[in-house]
Amino acid sequence: TIARAIELKHNSGLIAALAYETANFYQKADHTLTTLDPTYTAKWRKYLQLKNSFYMAYAYCYNGQTLLAGDKCGEAIRSLQEAEKYYSKAEALCKEYGQTKGPGSTAKPSEHLFFRKLGTYIRNTLEKCQRENGFIYFQKVPPEAPQLELKANYGLVEPQSFELPALSSQWSQDVYTAFDITKGPKDDKAKDKKEEEVKPVKEPDLKPQKDTGCLIS
Repeated sequence: TIARAIELKHNSGLIAALAYETANFYQKADHTLTTLDPTYTAKWRKYLQLKNSFYMAYAYCYNGQTLLAGDKCGEAIRSLQEAEKYYSKAEALCKEYGQTKGPGSTAKPSEHLFFRKLGTYIRNTLEKCQRENGFIYFQKVPPEAPQLELKANYGLVEPQSFELPALSSQWSQDVYTAFDITKGPKDDKAKDKKEEEVKPVKEPDLKPQKDTGCLIS
């Protein structure tokens, strides 16, 4: 979904929100495995943690772009610095994941183009923000990273709560007990009727007559 949004050049705020929600899904999955035997879950947890850090890097990167578009260059720089930190953490977790033993095949996310392009993109965007801040904005970079309170709601259908309708008063216990499958009609299959034979129709024998009564004068 995120790669598709980037390809279609959607709003940076939407991409950041999608990445942030995706990161939260991986974090919840990692927390779910904390109570299980590490012998079987250690490798999976490393994978989930690196995916969480990777998508958090995406979220902070595109959040920085959104802040820059709103002329908040100082906050944009701090957001991109946080993205750089999460990307470095994801790189370290990729190495740990490859060295962790456990069931399942080992993926190589650090070799994927989608992973490698992010590091370059973060560095280029951060350099751009620092350059513009030095020439145009002159804003202070806050010590704390901006809080991500993002929700992807563009182009997504909001779920509607469903409630069962109230039970009709006609459906009483006597009505339910009246349903007795043992008293149902027998399954008598109707026999196929044979097609009636079509009797041939005898056509009259029309023979040409020599004497037609016509005269040529």
